[in-house]
Amino acid sequence: MNPTIELFSQGEEVVTGQITDTNAAWLSQHLVEMGFSVTRHTAVGDKLADLKALLTEIAQRAEGCLCTGGLGPTSDDLTAQAVAEAFGLPLEFDETAFEHIQHFFQRRGLTMPAVNRKQALLPKGAMRIDNDFGTAPGFCLLQNNCWFVFLPGVPYEMQQLFIQQVKADLASRFTLTPQRLITLKTWGMGESQLQQQTNQVTLPETVQLGFRASLEENQIKLLFPPDYPVTEISPLVTQLLEKLGTAVFAVDGLHEQAGDMVSVVSQSLTAQKQTVALLETASCGLLAAKCIGQPWLIEASYQQKFNALAQTQTASQLINTALDLGRALQRSSCAEFALVQLYSGTPAAFADPQQTLTLYNVLTTARGFCQHTQIITGTLQRKQHQAAFSALDLLRRFLQHTELLCPYYD
Repeated sequence: MNPTIELFSQGEEVVTGQITDTNAAWLSQHLVEMGFSVTRHTAVGDKLADLKALLTEIAQRAEGCLCTGGLGPTSDDLTAQAVAEAFGLPLEFDETAFEHIQHFFQRRGLTMPAVNRKQALLPKGAMRIDNDFGTAPGFCLLQNNCWFVFLPGVPYEMQQLFIQQVKADLASRFTLTPQRLITLKTWGMGESQLQQQTNQVTLPETVQLGFRASLEENQIKLLFPPDYPVTEISPLVTQLLEKLGTAVFAVDGLHEQAGDMVSVVSQSLTAQKQTVALLETASCGLLAAKCIGQPWLIEASYQQKFNALAQTQTASQLINTALDLGRALQRSSCAEFALVQLYSGTPAAFADPQQTLTLYNVLTTARGFCQHTQIITGTLQRKQHQAAFSALDLLRRFLQHTELLCPYYD
């Protein structure tokens, strides 16, 4: 049996829906990969009695608990006080924690507000977790054979403390037999299509299959038990890749973490020292924003004026126009590749969730071009995301499958 662990999120903004509890999802993924059995996600508002009651319950039933939030300096940050009262551990002033908090403000040329002194009060006997990314130190302690870890609620701070300090500590305290998670990342296929293609491969009963959809990628997740033969994993993944074809842009967990689509494209372009110039319309600059800081993106523009062409040109004419724009952009920018996006549809259709747009993405290179047409729908923001990743995916498919390139005919 894998050791059981619970997640406990504190904050009125979580239970009232003002923010999404991304911390629990992020921690769950990492804990499951380590070999824990995550049994509960619980969120509690800023009520001392509720916090104390939940801490007492968890101490009786779980082997571990990670709590996020409630470590700030304001009156509604009650985690340390709740722990102290629930477990009979009076708060004590931690000089080292206080020095870290003061230093945080000093580095920024600021005077520390008096209320931040509260963050240096930790339950007696707790082990401090130093926070170099914010003012709230974390802490951990053992209660009734349950190992509690308390971390800041700010996602970046929480993630850094977990990766740099907490993960290794948990691995040393628990006997873990991690399952192996393989994630196939795709673009261009919906969940129903992915399910249909996946059904053509017979999966062993011990392999858990799951799907996850988002605006930027759709995932197929394969969770293998700890004792699953390593030599049988790759052949199974290969069967799935054959069924899914070029829709798969990355596989995480098989050899290494490939990352998202921007990372995959960036790795390829950087390795080959190639550059891209970009002209966006429907994505409204989102694609350039997603690729900000990438050395291979040497020119990017958002030019709404080209949408007027859609009112007077046929689909084939629009593709040819995008092709001409791409070749001209290549020459003017001296980029190896130019990625041009046009679309047909009125501004009213763009804003109307019930109406569709037709995208015309064209990638030009020195040797030929790739072209992809796609219909997008949904809210304005959804259309913008689909447009951005549809164009990026055309570049990705060319980099991974150069046989898709068509020759010029002039």
